[in-house]
Parts: sequence; C-alpha cells; structure tokens
Amino acid sequence: MKNRTIQHIIYAATYNMGGFPVRQPLPSKELNNLDPFLLLHHADVKVPENVPVKKAGVGPHPHRGFSPVTFIFKGGVHHQDSRGNNNTIYEGGTQWMNAGMGIIHSERPPYNIHEIGGRQEIIQLWVNTPAKDKMKQPAYYPATAEEIPYFKTDDGLVKVNVVSGSLNGIKGPVPATSQVNTFTAEFKAGGKYVFPVPSNHNAFIYLLDGLVKVNSTEVKGKYAIVFNNDGEGIEVEALEDTRLFIGTGEPLNEKIASHGPFVMNTETELLEAFRDYEMGKMGVLIEE
Repeated sequence: MKNRTIQHIIYAATYNMGGFPVRQPLPSKELNNLDPFLLLHHADVKVPENVPVKKAGVGPHPHRGFSPVTFIFKGGVHHQDSRGNNNTIYEGGTQWMNAGMGIIHSERPPYNIHEIGGRQEIIQLWVNTPAKDKMKQPAYYPATAEEIPYFKTDDGLVKVNVVSGSLNGIKGPVPATSQVNTFTAEFKAGGKYVFPVPSNHNAFIYLLDGLVKVNSTEVKGKYAIVFNNDGEGIEVEALEDTRLFIGTGEPLNEKIASHGPFVMNTETELLEAFRDYEMGKMGVLIEE
C-alpha cells in the first residue's frame, strides 16, 4: 500500500461565529473546500453560568442542501428541529443531520452541562449533498458513544471510532448521502496506524491536540493535513497523546453555490432557498 503525500498543512485560525470562538481550517486561504467537505469548525468553550442553558449555544437557524454533522468530544449537545426531533447526545457521540430540502434546528448545551464539567468541545463538519438529493426530505441520525463501533490496535495505543462509512471491517451506524468515511481516533504516544483510503477519495486529518508524524513531517494540534490523491494509505504515528478526526470522501464534482446556511448548485436555487425559508416552508421550531 502506497502512502499518500501531504498537499497542505493548514493552521486552524480562530474566528468569531456569533459570539463563539471557533477554529476553522476549512475553508481557509489555502483551500476553499475539499469536495465533498465544505467546512470544519472546532469549538472548545466553557458554557457561561450566568446564561440560562436554554439560551446558550446556537439558537434556531435553517439549513438546506448539505449535512451539518456535530462530533462531540466533551460535554453534550441538545438538538431540536422543525421536524420534531428532540435529542441530547453526550461525549463520544455524533449528531448527523441531512438538511435536505430544508430544516430549522438549534444546538444548545444539555440541561446538566454544568454538572458534567461545564465545557463543550465539538467539531462541526459540513458535508455536501449530491444535487439529485438536495431537495429530499430531511433526516436526523443521532448516535451515542455506545452506538458507535470502534477498534483498538493490538498494542492498545490507538483507538478508532467508525462513525460513517467503514474501516477495518467495521461499518459506521450513520448513513451519509454519498460515499463518505468519518472517524475519530485517540492515539497514545508511540501509537501507529495506517488508515486505508479509497484511491478515488479526497482525504484530510484534523488534529484537536497533540503531536503526530505523517510521512516524516511533524504536525501539532490545531492543524489540518490535506493529502494528495496519490496513494491508498495514510500513516500516522503519535509523538504525544493525540486526538484527531479523519474524513475521506468521493468528490461530487458538482458546481457549488453557497451563502450562509444554504449550499446549492446554482444562484437561482440559493435565492429559492432564502425565499422558501422566509415563507415558512422549512417549518417552525418552537424550542421546549
């Protein structure tokens, strides 16, 4: 198996998103998107104690045309949406929503966030939806830590959680709208693993923390590593304890027209999305 070479190493600069500091390696000045991946936000915030939990986090907002996916590393996320879904997922779990033709959702801390440490650490990943599926009915797939399968290397130094797609004979529980693999992993110092990657997939790694060596190049936490499509493997060796996210996906190779919470294929479709939202066609979310 030939290992892929590195195309970009991208620092996840901090941005203010509606009062929240988030790290964003994608999009960045080095790379606008990595088809089918559109955006990655890494947030690690202390939930304020002087704000009611029901008012903290991210309030109701719409989406159409892609999947906003939240991977939870600390704390939890309380999801409510205009299709009646109402669910709280805690550390180690995932909230995966295919926005389809349009949905309104909110993402708040769980009611007991201060009892479990008061901290929220998440990755939110936007995965594009194929044009033929953008106007399908929305779908919501919560997965708790217990529902996400994993494996460990023989030496016990590497644990990999398989959220979507498949790895090492294990299939993830979340059905993506296209060929996408998403894994989270914990490496102890000295741990090594070679991630097999389909030759036609784009692939990247985001390091939440720690320090790894990839192809003799050292990369530390808060950086993303984007790979060339010139091999079938990605070899990672941890020099320190490291948590990471890895995504691989078959490119859609479709035109992208995006603005704010909507990702479509043409400017006309974008205008229609804003119109439909304003007309109430994406439903109404009255939070509990």
